[in-house]
Amino acid sequence: MKKHLTVYCGSSKGFDNKYTEQSKSLAHEMVANNYHLVYGAGNVGLMGIIADEVLSLGGEVLGVIPQHLMDREVGHTSLTELIVTETMHERKMIMAERTNGFIAMPGGIGTLEEIIEVMTWSQLDLHPYPVCFYNVNGYYDKLFSFLEHMVSEGFLKQVHIDNLILEEDPKRLMSRIKNFKTNSVEKWI
Repeated sequence: MKKHLTVYCGSSKGFDNKYTEQSKSLAHEMVANNYHLVYGAGNVGLMGIIADEVLSLGGEVLGVIPQHLMDREVGHTSLTELIVTETMHERKMIMAERTNGFIAMPGGIGTLEEIIEVMTWSQLDLHPYPVCFYNVNGYYDKLFSFLEHMVSEGFLKQVHIDNLILEEDPKRLMSRIKNFKTNSVEKWI
C-alpha cells in the first residue's frame, strides 16, 4: 500500500538557504521511508524544490492546483500525477483525501491556513493522521507559544497541542510520523 504525506510550504524560498537545504533533506527522508508527496503543485519556491527533489530520488509526486493558479503558469507540469481543480476548496479536499499525514514546512499565510485547517479537522476527529510542523530555523516557535497562550486563556485544550508533531530534524520527524498514535481527545461540547 502506498503511503502519502501532504506537505504545505512556501511558494517562495525565504531568505535563508537553510530552508532550501532542509526541504531537500525532508524529501530524502520521505523517499527513504517510502512516502510519496502530495502538495499544491507549484513549481516555484519551496514547493518546487521539494517536488523536484522527491522526483529526482525516484519518489512519486501528486500535485493538486486550482485552474486560476495553473493559468498564472506556476503549476509544475512534470509530476507523477497532476490534478487541476476548479476551486481552492476542492484542491484542499483532494489533498486531504489522498494522504496519511500533514506537514507544514516554512511558508506564508496559505501554508498557515492549510495546516491550521487540518489541525482543526483533527480536533474534530475528522481525520486520524499526524499534523506536523517542520520547524526549520525555529520557524514555528512563536506559533507554538501562541497555541500555549490559547490553552492558558481557556480557548484550546492541551491535548490538541500534544497531538501535534513539532520537529526540526527530518529523520526524527519521519520517525514520529511512522510511530504516530493520537492521544485520546476530550470532546468539545
